[in-house]
Amino acid sequence: MRSSLVLLGLLLLAGGSLGLIAAEAPDAGATTPVAGKRPVPKKPAANKAAKPVVPAKELFAAAQSPAPMAARSIGFYARGCLAGATALPVDGPAWQAMRLSRNRNWGHPELVALLEKFATEARDHDGWPGLLVGDMSQPRGGPMLSGHASHQVGLDADIWLTPMPDHRLSDQEREELSATSMLAADKTSVDPKIWNDAHVRLIKRAASYAAVERVLVHPAIKKALCEAAANDKDRSWLHKVRPIWGHYYHFHVRIACPKGSTSCETQPNPPNEDGCGKELTDWLALIKRPPGPPGKPAPAKPPLTLEQLPAACKAVLASSPSTPAPEAKAPVSTAGKPTGNQTK
Repeated sequence: MRSSLVLLGLLLLAGGSLGLIAAEAPDAGATTPVAGKRPVPKKPAANKAAKPVVPAKELFAAAQSPAPMAARSIGFYARGCLAGATALPVDGPAWQAMRLSRNRNWGHPELVALLEKFATEARDHDGWPGLLVGDMSQPRGGPMLSGHASHQVGLDADIWLTPMPDHRLSDQEREELSATSMLAADKTSVDPKIWNDAHVRLIKRAASYAAVERVLVHPAIKKALCEAAANDKDRSWLHKVRPIWGHYYHFHVRIACPKGSTSCETQPNPPNEDGCGKELTDWLALIKRPPGPPGKPAPAKPPLTLEQLPAACKAVLASSPSTPAPEAKAPVSTAGKPTGNQTK
């Protein structure tokens, strides 16, 4: 009996000590009791604010000079960049570059060489006085602040359908001169007062070069080209000329990935037919279709970030300080051969 009472006393003493210990050592994250006050939960530590991600278009637009690297197109036409770019001189024997303030007269050397050749051959053989060259790419390619989803890898160029004037344009004229629309009032055909056979010859020549992968034009212009070539024995060039929205005051020349640009991504070849059938009919029907009731606009896609571009584009941006380069005014050979890595 006595031993049982002693054991019971020891158990009660141990239980009281354990309870005291438990009261003095709360679990992690629990509140600490304060005499006379209701316990207040502790606030979790605030996360550090994440740094805002700078859109890739701002990074590439800020680069005023090309990356001093071997020339190569990196990535896809609408998701990539450009190393070792060459500037198309702002003035040549058969061309003038437009909108110089944009600094978009850059491209892979093969594109620049082709444009120089195209300009001189169109002048010498097609009765075209000279090219007005619009946007090509930025010095290091990449996304642009405005105007294009493609033109990122130095393989795209916009050529105005307005003939080059017979004088050297001033900087102000290059900024303010408006390109001429080729469309008639119905938007499904060209204006015969503006469109002529020289336009047909010009676009046909562009599509005839082996390096050219596509020539993009408005559906009404594609229709005019199909009609003009109706009796031609050779209509093979027409399959490269593809209809697209816009492109009624200029046409878009795109060349294939150059040799040596192993990380350049190709796109599927255009259909191996002239494109004057159902495809064109469907496009013209879309233009004729009356607009539907206004709806909620689709949310804008977030801009591309540098992380979403090919990894090599980081090296392109970081290759050297981005400093303005001198303007390239020296003409090139009238034979269309490049005269070196001229910069603007």
